[in-house]
Amino acid sequence: MTLYGHDQYQKDYDMELGHPWENQALWDKLSPFYRVTENHHAHPLHGWQPGLERPVIGGEQMYQAMKNLGRETELVIYPDEYHEFKTPSHIRDRLERQLAWFGHYVKGDATPATPPALGSRTGE
Repeated sequence: MTLYGHDQYQKDYDMELGHPWENQALWDKLSPFYRVTENHHAHPLHGWQPGLERPVIGGEQMYQAMKNLGRETELVIYPDEYHEFKTPSHIRDRLERQLAWFGHYVKGDATPATPPALGSRTGE
């Protein structure tokens, strides 16, 4: 519901879901925010978001909920980016973060789930 009136999908929301104040049960049912305690969210959550593509408020809310539940989580917001990243340092950072996260949590690598920050890496 937080995104209602906050992003570019206003007409879609109205046509597909109706107004939140008139159809709150459907909005609540579809919101992942209200299901953060379900088992499929028990695994670590890695989120990244282009800062210009859509409002970051939904990602921030999910990140905070996961942190409050004691879940391993990370949220990285890349300013001045849309869905297809253009800034080389952002592209590299995102890919290195994804590889480290999946390597650690999916493959079981002993390396940290989060790589060192850009600028502190060897050779930079």
